[in-house]
Order: sequence, then structure tokens, then C-alpha cells
Amino acid sequence: MQGMAKINVLVVDDSALVRKLLSEVLNSDPDIEVIGTAIDPFQAREKIKKLKPDVLTLDVEMPKMDGVTFLKNLMRLHPMPVVMVSTLTEQGAQVTLEALELGAVDFVAKPKIDLSNTLGDYAEEIIGKVKTAALVNVNALVREKAVLPDVPDKLTADAVLEKRSPSAIPSHLKTTEKIIAIGSSTGGTEAVKDVLRLLPANSPGIVITQHIPPAFSGPFAERVNGVSAIEVCEAQDGQQILPGHAYIAPGDKHLIVERSGARFYCKLNDGPPVSRHKPSVDVLFRSIAQNVGANAIGLMLTGMGDDGAKGMLEMKDAGAFNFVQDEKSSVVWGMPGQAVKIGAAELQVPLNKIATKLMSLA
Repeated sequence: MQGMAKINVLVVDDSALVRKLLSEVLNSDPDIEVIGTAIDPFQAREKIKKLKPDVLTLDVEMPKMDGVTFLKNLMRLHPMPVVMVSTLTEQGAQVTLEALELGAVDFVAKPKIDLSNTLGDYAEEIIGKVKTAALVNVNALVREKAVLPDVPDKLTADAVLEKRSPSAIPSHLKTTEKIIAIGSSTGGTEAVKDVLRLLPANSPGIVITQHIPPAFSGPFAERVNGVSAIEVCEAQDGQQILPGHAYIAPGDKHLIVERSGARFYCKLNDGPPVSRHKPSVDVLFRSIAQNVGANAIGLMLTGMGDDGAKGMLEMKDAGAFNFVQDEKSSVVWGMPGQAVKIGAAELQVPLNKIATKLMSLA
């Protein structure tokens, strides 16, 4: 990003402490400058007109007008990249998921207690998400590759699940039952919902790893369940994977698919982050390659980074049919783009045609 203009950010939050801390965190990165702060949506509106920021960070819960109402108006009159700053509560989760529906690019969760001491842990995440947001074309919702800050070494799926060849299945235990495995990240909560709500009640069992904080995965599953013909839940350890059901990885556990005889089960794993994520798509996809093999259909939806691409290639080598969301309909074409780049996916499909494609394959 050297030599490029800085990303100008407007911070909107009713808490003076949060405005101060967020400004300090964002200004600590050489590529970002906080050009103003606003205490409520009315002040924010004036400052957006005057300062023309590249990215807005927006508190979900504010006086005078809540963040979602403001976002609705903003996206209608002046669409721009917005990162929601949300409380880690049930209510906060519902409102944040609504904000993503309205066009917010992403969200960060506010630490609950002792804000000034814990915000540092969030610095890397907030900076990364603001940089990603700056590259998203909100009208077309595309463009890839933000320059992310240096982060710890990435572990591979080996840290959780040893790589091995898919096990040969005795013929009397063979099953024709399909399993659909989906991976997603930035923009994925909306993409997952858009795909699942179009699937019929008799679709194959579906397992999903979406990068999401722990407090949000349950409410997210409930929200999608409310609009879908299939049953959608947060995955539990030992749950059998049944047709007409979708299982979403909890926000702090890897989801692994295991097989017993002709049946498939969810297993939750508390191992280290893989590809810097927990849950990790690479871990899910590897377990699918090993235990489901050619009975699997792999799908990669919108997301930042490359988690899942290697796992998807392992699935392909095991006989699975894989495809990805196309670039035009993705918020960020990182994960799907990487899968295409390494030859792990057969097709690129627009978001509104994915459900139909899944059913034709199943």
C-alpha cells in the first residue's frame, strides 16, 4: 500500500471511550487515518457529507437512531463500506446480522468488559477488516486482496487432523447419500442464507463452516432456519447428519465430519486455529475428503483470504465435485478465487443460481 493514499475512516459511536480507543487503534496503522468521529447518526450524516470518508465504523446500538436504521438510509442515499462494531450479546448478534443483510461489509465484536485493556487484542482484526472494507465496491460488492498486517504463522489442517488417504469403504457399507460442504467468510452470512433458503426440504445433509465469533453462530443459525425449508442449527458434537438439515460450525470449534458405517456425524474439535481461523474451512473440507470422498459436493462462498482452498483440493482428489461463488456476486473473492487458482473447483456460479446447481448435482 506504500505510496497509496491512506484509507480515511469516520468512527461513529456514542461512547467517548470507544471513539478514542478505536481512533487510536486505527491510527496506529500507517495505511489508515481516522479523519473524524461522530457521536450519533445525525452528526455522522453531516460529517460524511463534509469529510467523504472511505470507510465508516458504525456502532450497532446508539441513541436517537439505531445503527441499523441509519445504515438502511445510508445504503439507499450514499452507499459506502461500513464495518459494524457490535456488542457480544444475543441482541447485538441479531442486530448485526440484520446490518449485514442491509449491506454492511463486516463486523467486529466489542470486548464486553475492561474495554481499554482488551481492545489491543482486537486491533489486528479491526485494522484488517477496515482495510478489506476499503477495497469492497459496495455497489457491485467485489474486489479482492487487502494488504493485511503481519500476523502469526498460519497452521495448516495438520494441526487438527492428520492428512491421510481416503479410507476404502467396504462395499456393504457404501452409501449413495450425498453431503454438501460449504465454506465462507466475509459476506458469507448473507450468502449462506441466500443459498439455504432456496433449497427444498429434501436436500442432502449440509455442513457449513462460516468464520464467525462464538456469540454469533447460534443466532445466525436461528436466523437462517427461520427463512429455510430445511432445518438449520448450530452443530453439536455427535449429531448425526441427516438429509434436509444444515449444521453450522460453532464460532469457536472446528467442525469435522466423521463416519460410522453408512452414517455421517458432526464432531466438534477444540484444536488450534488453522489458516488463522477457528472454525477453519480447511479442517472441515479435509474431514470430508477423508470420510465422504466422492459422495461430497464442495462449495466455497465469498470470503477474505485462502482458508479452505487446500482442503477443497483434497476433496477433489478424493472424487468430490466442487464449485465456487463467482467473482461478480462475491463480497470478497479471496477464498473462492484461491480455490479456482489452485484448480480445486470445477465451476464458478453466480449466487442466485447456486441452490439450483446444488440440487442438480445432488
